[in-house]
Parts: sequence; structure tokens; C-alpha cells
Amino acid sequence: MFEKVEAFYRPANVREALRLLHSGKGHARVVAGGTDIVVDGDDSVRFLIDITHAGLSYIRRRGAAWVIGATTTMADLEDSDAIQALAGGLLCRAARSCGSMPVRNLATLGGNMANGSPAADMATPLLVLDAAVVMVDARGRRKLPLAEYLAGVRTARDAKSLLVEIVVPDPPDGKGCRWSFQKLGRTAVDISLVNVSAGLQLDSRRRVKWARIALGSVAPNPMRAPGAEQRMTGRTLDRALLAEIGAAVAREVSPISDARASAEYRREICSVLTRRALEECSTPEGCAL
Repeated sequence: MFEKVEAFYRPANVREALRLLHSGKGHARVVAGGTDIVVDGDDSVRFLIDITHAGLSYIRRRGAAWVIGATTTMADLEDSDAIQALAGGLLCRAARSCGSMPVRNLATLGGNMANGSPAADMATPLLVLDAAVVMVDARGRRKLPLAEYLAGVRTARDAKSLLVEIVVPDPPDGKGCRWSFQKLGRTAVDISLVNVSAGLQLDSRRRVKWARIALGSVAPNPMRAPGAEQRMTGRTLDRALLAEIGAAVAREVSPISDARASAEYRREICSVLTRRALEECSTPEGCAL
């Protein structure tokens, strides 16, 4: 695709990036690490706008949330003490699965969301953490839930707005609260065939106080599984319930067959990974369920 690119820009701030995006008239593409656009093959792109110098690489505390700039890399997330401490290191674990070390040094959190892939490894942990994104356009800033953004990102790829940060509210904590990220790929550095993130809290009698489950690469967009979550609440977590929830999740998803895996295989694997994630969440280290 690069033989048709006419100009490359590196704006020094968000305002300049927005001006360039507007002037591209639908033929400009925002890039940061560039790990997705290299394989995208979109021949309509004429202008590339590199936002890595636009001041969007940061991890900051803001009120009752952590705010992560769009050009923060996977390696930055892995190395951050704050992110390692957030939800049992859930985001760190997912970031560590995003390809090889050279890829993680380039790939950005904002790019992983803006690419709109249903297999995006960072989407499911962010969904179970109830994350939101902040968009900027000529009218100003607006915040919207991550799930809403992911549902429209592919159809709005050439819109005149820019994803500038991801907001992660403080997750629930306390005794019996744990998180898990599970991924299956063809190799250790490949994109997901299926990935699952989960969180839950158990009371002293192993009853589920709340549960969150998100799945990737099994629907048009990364998704939460609200039916399975509601089915768990208030019930005692045991092997029978794990099997029931695995089956319920398999009914909620709508995978496709492609070169990597069949729909039937993905449906079965999402059930398996969901059970593994919930078992990890429910089992103190060194114990068996």
C-alpha cells in the first residue's frame, strides 16, 4: 500500500493532527506504531499522520481512574508499576501477549483499539474493567464507553475524530476479588484465535458477588457476555457451574470460520477458556478447585 502514499506527517500536537486529518478528505490514516496498517492493504490511503510526537504517551492518575494515552506502547504497559498493580496485573498480562518484543515496543494501546479487530488482545481486559475512550474532534472532547466505540470503529475509520486516551476506572477490590486473561493463538506471538478476560468476587461461602466476562475473536466486535455474568451472580461457584457458564458463553458468541480456525472450534475454545479464566479467578494461588 505504501507506493500510493503521497505524504507523511508527524504533528507536534493533537490540534495539528486533527487539522491534517480533516485536510485528508477521507484519504488520511492516523498511525503510531504502524504494526496494523502495514498489513492492512488499504490502497485508498494517500496521507499518513504519525501521532507519536503529539504528546499522547502517558499513564496518569485522574480522580478515581487511570488514564492511558493513545500512543502508550504495550511495552510501556508491561513496565508500568501502576498498571502491574491494577486488577492483579490484568492489562500487563494482555499487553505481554501482543506479539514479539519488537512488536510490543511499537504497538500502541490506542492503535489496538482503533484498528477495530475482533481479535484485539487489549479489548477484552479493558471491557471487563469497564473502560471508556476519549475522542477529540473540531467540537472538543467526548467520552464514550469502550463497547460503544468498538461497535462503530470499523464503519467510522475515516471520521474526523481522534482517539486520544483510554480511561480505566478503579476496579472493584477486596477479599475474593480476582482477574484472569486467557488467550489461544496458533503460536505464542500470533493474534488470538480466541481470547477471554474475566473478573469475579466470591464471598466466604464461595458464592459469586459479581462476575464479568469478555471474549475476543468470536463476534464482529470484542464483547461482554451479560447472560453468562447474570447467570453466575449469587450462586456457589463449583465445577458444575463452571461447565454451565462455559456452555452459556458458547451460546452467546457468533464466531466465523476463517484461515485460522473454524467457527465450531472457536465456539468450543471460548467455552474452554472461559472456564479456565473463571477457575483462575476463583482459586487462591496454589490451590485446586
